[in-house]
Parts: sequence; structure tokens; C-alpha cells
Amino acid sequence: MTDKYAVIGNPIDFSKSPLIHQSFAAQFGHAIEYTRILGEIGGFAARIDRFRAEGARGLNITAPFKRDAFAYATDLSESARRAGAVNCLKFEGARVSAENFDGVGLTRDITVNLGVPMRGRRMLVLGAGGAARGALLPFLAEQPAELVLVNRTLSKAAELGASFAGAGNLVVCGYAELADVTAPFDMVINATSASLRGELPPVPPSAFSGAALAYELAYAKGLTPFLGAARAAGVARLADGVGMLVEQAAEAFLWWRGLRPDTAPMIGHLTVPLA
Repeated sequence: MTDKYAVIGNPIDFSKSPLIHQSFAAQFGHAIEYTRILGEIGGFAARIDRFRAEGARGLNITAPFKRDAFAYATDLSESARRAGAVNCLKFEGARVSAENFDGVGLTRDITVNLGVPMRGRRMLVLGAGGAARGALLPFLAEQPAELVLVNRTLSKAAELGASFAGAGNLVVCGYAELADVTAPFDMVINATSASLRGELPPVPPSAFSGAALAYELAYAKGLTPFLGAARAAGVARLADGVGMLVEQAAEAFLWWRGLRPDTAPMIGHLTVPLA
């Protein structure tokens, strides 16, 4: 019987996950069935019960169900537990194992694909939502000199910072306080949803001064307001989230099937010019 996998979200038509995972499976000559599931708000558990009854092996989760998946799981990894959100499930009988590979994929894209080390560097992360939640533990595991997390609502950033206490040198602040920061950041990462609305987070141009990389988690949006501001401030290296998307999918494939696919062909296929 063909192994069944899927991605669930609402909306979900935009998802590239079926294309990515079918491509990965083809690398190894595996026959899998990978579909999109349009989830009903409030109906996550019932829908996944049905999917498991159909013989499902695994599930990717996108917005707005990452916290639902967290509650549904029977076994949480440390990254999922700390993030309070899940983007991947594996089904083994009654056991539902949960992982959050968003941050792992992002970290691998930055450090391996782009060749920009985090160890000993100063990092600025914009936003304290789900994307930042998934990224913080893998980022801190790379031992940056300092990771500054900034958010419009300081209390939300502080709450997230408390969740990762002891994991590394993490500092939280509001956007207004960034103007007083004098030490330059080596990289600035936009984990807000502002670019999806065509908006620029209220980050001062000085935050980009001296940065070697500006990374936009949104993908296939071209030169977003964030990346445009970074370029105008003199940041030479710009990247969007297509590499993160493919790398987190590769982590899921490895977890499910025990084989790591080559990600370069799919990253190249999905990349659009930043212009």
C-alpha cells in the first residue's frame, strides 16, 4: 500500500509541500501519496483522526493549526515543547510524535546553503509569533554572541523569552529601543507577517548597519519592503524563505523515511528573483 502523507492548513491551495515531497520521494524511487487537506477551524482533531484511520504515516501542519497539532500530539520533542507549536507529526499506532522543523530548516538554509555562520554573531529577529517560536531554539543552539528578539508588543516578546530561558544569550525589546542599540547586528531576520501585507516592520535603518545578511521568512514575494529597506541600508546579501521551506520539508522527509533528500534542485526550482 502506498504510504500516505499530507499537509493541513486553511487556506492550503498555495502550499508547495506536495510538489516538494513528491520530488524528494522520486530521488529515492519511493512511491508516496501526498495531498493537501483544507482544515476546518475547530475541527483539527476529528479530521486528523479520519486521516490516520485511512492509514496515514505523517502530516505537515501550516497556519492556523500548529497549536492544534501541539495539543493533539502524544509525544513532543524539545523544540516543539518550547515553541508551543508543531509543524510535523508522525503516526505510529496510537503514538503521535511531534516536531517543529521550521527553525531547523531556517538555520540550515542560513548556515549551510548561504554559508553565513551564527556562532559568535549578533542576530536580530523581528517578530514574536509562531515563526520566531520555531526558530529560537535552533538559533540559540548555534551559540550566537547575542540574539535580540524585538516585537511591537513587548509583553509577548518577554513571554517568549521566558520560554527559552537558559537556552542561550537571548534579549527581548521593543522597536523603539532598537534606536538606542549601538553594536551592529551581523544578520537581521524578519519573522513577522508584515511582508504578506506589503508592509515594512517598524525597524530603524540603523539596525541594518554592518549586517552581512537580511533574511525574509516570506518566500516568492520578490523584493519585499523589508528586503528593500535592507538593500537601501547597504546590506549586500538578501534572501527569502524558499530555502527554509525546502529544508524544513527535507527534515520531515528524513524523520519519516530515514533518508535525507538533496534540496538544491527544489530550492533552485522555487526561487524567484528578488527584484
